[in-house]
Amino acid sequence: MKQLSLFVLLFVLLAACTPAPETITLSVYFQDVNQFAVGTEPYERAVTRTIPASDDLPFAVLEQLFLGPTLEEQADGLSVVLSGTTGFKDFRVEQGVAHITLLGACSSGGSTYSIANLIFANLAQFPEIQWIKIYDESGQTGSPDGQSSSIPFCLEP
Repeated sequence: MKQLSLFVLLFVLLAACTPAPETITLSVYFQDVNQFAVGTEPYERAVTRTIPASDDLPFAVLEQLFLGPTLEEQADGLSVVLSGTTGFKDFRVEQGVAHITLLGACSSGGSTYSIANLIFANLAQFPEIQWIKIYDESGQTGSPDGQSSSIPFCLEP
């Protein structure tokens, strides 16, 4: 019994000395369905998410975007428009240009609002990003070169 008590005491002391994982709070933008339905901009609304600390905040925001709104956020009128995409890969920022490749066969479905709008809204909050190039799953975008923003043909209305 004495050994068990000593073990429990040691466990409690070690647990007390173990630092809690660091977290960060991010703003993630989703489509505000009600604003969009009546044509009143902005069509995006930010929510806050607390996640484990990350050195790459733009990447972390994109991960949260593709996870979509929580049930509570959905009940509050928020949605994610994925435009046929299932995720992203190859995210990087070089000389102020963010590059992101979409996974899945993207399609705007003729809509003027697509996942591109949400990617732009989410990445615009970072001062190190001035332009955003979104590529389809085959690596194509409208304007691949230079310091400008572009989207792939599949997201054009």
